Amino acid sequence: MVRVPFAAIAVAFCLATLFAGPGVAEARQRAAVLPVVAAGQDAWQTETGLTSHPIGWENFCRKNAATCRQQDARPGIVMLDAAIWTLITKTNIDVNAAITPMSDDEHWGVTESWDFPDDGFGDCEDYVLQKRRLLHKAGLPLAALMITVVRDLEGAGHAVLTVRTDRGDFILDNKRNRVLLWSETGYGYIKRQANLNPMRWMSLGPAAPMTAATAAR
Repeated sequence: MVRVPFAAIAVAFCLATLFAGPGVAEARQRAAVLPVVAAGQDAWQTETGLTSHPIGWENFCRKNAATCRQQDARPGIVMLDAAIWTLITKTNIDVNAAITPMSDDEHWGVTESWDFPDDGFGDCEDYVLQKRRLLHKAGLPLAALMITVVRDLEGAGHAVLTVRTDRGDFILDNKRNRVLLWSETGYGYIKRQANLNPMRWMSLGPAAPMTAATAAR
């Protein structure tokens, strides 16, 4: 695992070794059970200001200009029901199982490259891009699907997908089959695509009290 300075723009290569937790079968059984967010629990993250985008995203957009220019005028929040929760959870499980982890050095001969994992190989950013693509294709608003840069439990750079819902911000992760509320992951959150504007990147800070109405802004 490559460690990077906190302020680094690039995201470190990250293997898909799953943390201890439910296996695929158990995760599938849980998929239709809507998550319960306890009263007082931090449901939504707060964007604290405009920041730089990762260099990997910049290079990805050069190669995939049409994808990055996609427009979606729908509200940047998902109204969560059993069907949508099943879709989100199944997508996380299926993509985790479908991709073989491989570093960008091994895959492309470069330190950092964000790509759709169409050949079946990739690192954390590639898992995220595929989950984002599939969920948008399935009908979820693009603005609610935010690529997010974090520090994982080992303190290394990592990328996950945040899905903003009316119940909170949930994290799809190649290290877990279970989809968790952002505040349950144990990660340190650094930056993500802006809710409502995927071409802007926002710093993330301590959560402030929010309601479903303010989360939808």
